[in-house]
Amino acid sequence: QVQVVESGGGLVQAGGSLRLSCAASGRTLSVYGMGWFRQAPGKEREFVAAISWRGTTTLYEDSVKGRFTISRDNAANTVYLQMNSLKPDDTAVYYCAASSGSSWFRKRPVDYNYWGQGTQVTVSS
Repeated sequence: QVQVVESGGGLVQAGGSLRLSCAASGRTLSVYGMGWFRQAPGKEREFVAAISWRGTTTLYEDSVKGRFTISRDNAANTVYLQMNSLKPDDTAVYYCAASSGSSWFRKRPVDYNYWGQGTQVTVSS
């Protein structure tokens, strides 16, 4: 089993920044990739960004490219999502997830089997 715990959400004005953190524990040697997803009210959960467990490969959803940066601290088993130039459309519950499968790069929630509880990000206009 792998446990993931997110932190760092909050309320910010449009144009502002937030950094989300995701700490992984347990059988982390089985993890291939870590991802961030988000879900706004009435919408499906969507991919935001992902990083390979060693940090050598990163992927982004088109609408966040150039604004969000995913990174990891290998020693701390922690993944970060730095969010800059936030927009009201970024408002959602953000979830961190871990994938123990080799298809983590496909950006689909179904490819991630360990999920955090989510953290709310609200961007006001």
